[in-house]
Amino acid sequence: MTAGEFRKWALGHPEAFEGSHQQHPDFRVGKKIFASLGPDETWAMVRLSLVDQIVFVNEDIVAHKPATGAWGRSGCTIIQLAIADKTLVKKAIQLAWENCVPKKLLKDSGRD
Repeated sequence: MTAGEFRKWALGHPEAFEGSHQQHPDFRVGKKIFASLGPDETWAMVRLSLVDQIVFVNEDIVAHKPATGAWGRSGCTIIQLAIADKTLVKKAIQLAWENCVPKKLLKDSGRD
């Protein structure tokens, strides 16, 4: 999996756009960041629920891990792109977007 694929999938969601945070790309819907790429773009972060984080980490403990500190304890999950399963990453991006999207947009998109 590449950073380009991650970017394409993140930006493929309704009203998603790319921004920048601490010198690296992030992906937002409304005012909320739902995913980001690391500064060297070899890893990414998705903002999952704690339950989803546990599922993804258990599914592939090598490619997925909680972010450090409070971010990780709130569901932010790091993905090592070179070794990550594309199907899992695509699902993680979808869930992260759903966690951050305004509820009206989620309903309008038919994904509620």
